Amino acid sequence: MIVVTGATGNVGRPLTQALAEAGEQVTAVSRHTAAVPDGVRHVVADLGRPAGLGPALTGAKALFVLLSGDLHATGAGPADIIREAAVSGVRRIVLLSTLGVVTRPFGTTRIAMRALEDTLRESGLEWAILRPGGFASNALWWAESVRAQQVVAAPFGDVGVPVIDPADIAAVAAACLLDGRHTGGIYELTGPEVITPRRQTEAIAAALGSPVRFHELTRDEAKAAMTRSMPGELADDTLDILGSPNPSELRVSPDVRRVLGRAPRPFADWAARNVAAFRAPGHDKAPGVAARPR
Repeated sequence: MIVVTGATGNVGRPLTQALAEAGEQVTAVSRHTAAVPDGVRHVVADLGRPAGLGPALTGAKALFVLLSGDLHATGAGPADIIREAAVSGVRRIVLLSTLGVVTRPFGTTRIAMRALEDTLRESGLEWAILRPGGFASNALWWAESVRAQQVVAAPFGDVGVPVIDPADIAAVAAACLLDGRHTGGIYELTGPEVITPRRQTEAIAAALGSPVRFHELTRDEAKAAMTRSMPGELADDTLDILGSPNPSELRVSPDVRRVLGRAPRPFADWAARNVAAFRAPGHDKAPGVAARPR
């Protein structure tokens, strides 16, 4: 059996589906009750209380660890998840980390994630670590404004990074969970090209078959919007990356191809598969022609 935490999110959902389709017994763990694929066991559990994971981990051979933001907070103990897994007889763990542990290693959350990576490497278990950069699915931040006003509002319209499709992260995670050849692997995961918010807007418009306007926000405007849902320090950190990515954050990694034997999917593919999120109710048009952070 394989246990997937964060099983209802942008990575966990396709990972759970892929493992089930591969014929694996899967336990999907999430904080709240949720629908899961047929044949998948669902367990409600809070990763903030690792001791409560016992029922989910019983009989498991492998575990995918995806932490929500609150598990990076001061006082959180995500290392206890790894220890609990080891006690429960789990033999292999795949950890979803972040590219930031190498590109900007001194932020608070990145220091904590690096410590968790170290705990996993020293655990005596089989392991693999995935370090994705920006997610293509972060474009869902714009879905409401596209539906209501046909506009994407974002800062740094002509500054890009190689965002990755979460489905590709899930595919790499599945390979690492299923194939012992990836034990000890650390994979940096990016999309196939650097793409700017303006070009992402164009790809969304192409998927919709209708125009979408790009409106460039100032940094202060963007921070004001972001701090409605995250601490100001994290907003500034994110804006630093979006506005001035360093060479390591602009690098297109070969690791998706190394693991999967194919190139990562471009943002346009993600936009086409997720176009319903951007379409106003009652406008069920087929994809057509165009106008695209992270």
